[in-house]
Amino acid sequence: MKTAFALASALFAVASLPAFAQAPALTFDQAAYVTCREAHAMPPQQRTALAVLLAEHVARQRGVTIPEGDEGAQIGYLVRGGCTLAPDAYLYTVIDRAVLAEQSRLPKSR
Repeated sequence: MKTAFALASALFAVASLPAFAQAPALTFDQAAYVTCREAHAMPPQQRTALAVLLAEHVARQRGVTIPEGDEGAQIGYLVRGGCTLAPDAYLYTVIDRAVLAEQSRLPKSR
């Protein structure tokens, strides 16, 4: 799936923190419990990788694909807004709700 560009361009950017720069890769079980605030504190590349991992999982679970372009960017905008409103929410939940909101407009997976 080509979600990296759409999510990366739409998600917020912040300065990186050294503590996260050397953190090992997260498993899905660990990634599911990362809050928006914690994701916001991550370096941009790590935050993007986390968002893509979670978005691909949600897309598979909901039977859709997240395309590049405007449709994919819309998911990113919803995630950014959700994290702005509720920074202590789990990023996975915010992404899931964004995909659910746009599910009828997203292409079905094969």
